[in-house]
Amino acid sequence: MDRRGLTAEERAGAFERYRRFQTHDMPIADDERALFDWASKQTYIALGNMLTGAAMLGIDSCAIEGMEYAVVEKILAEDGLLDPEHYGLSVAATFGYRVRDISPKPRRDASETVIWAE
Repeated sequence: MDRRGLTAEERAGAFERYRRFQTHDMPIADDERALFDWASKQTYIALGNMLTGAAMLGIDSCAIEGMEYAVVEKILAEDGLLDPEHYGLSVAATFGYRVRDISPKPRRDASETVIWAE
């Protein structure tokens, strides 16, 4: 809100919209786990854009969920990159350039998986 230069009145309106969303539209304010799960879903919106943007620049990327979250959070906290009292790890991603070509993964043909609704 500071970066947007919102006035006190505009801030109050924004907080009210957030409160209403979290208590009425999607009642998650009183359930810490539900709130974290919703926030995690929001990270995937940004993640999808990051992975797509990287691909358009010729950079390989991979979303990662299969990790020891507590260990990664500890490493990030030790490096001053995460305050575990206020934030939690949702997903991670790697970015880089491949050293060698990778062989195509065996996939079913799209016609075996996709059903088009008209």
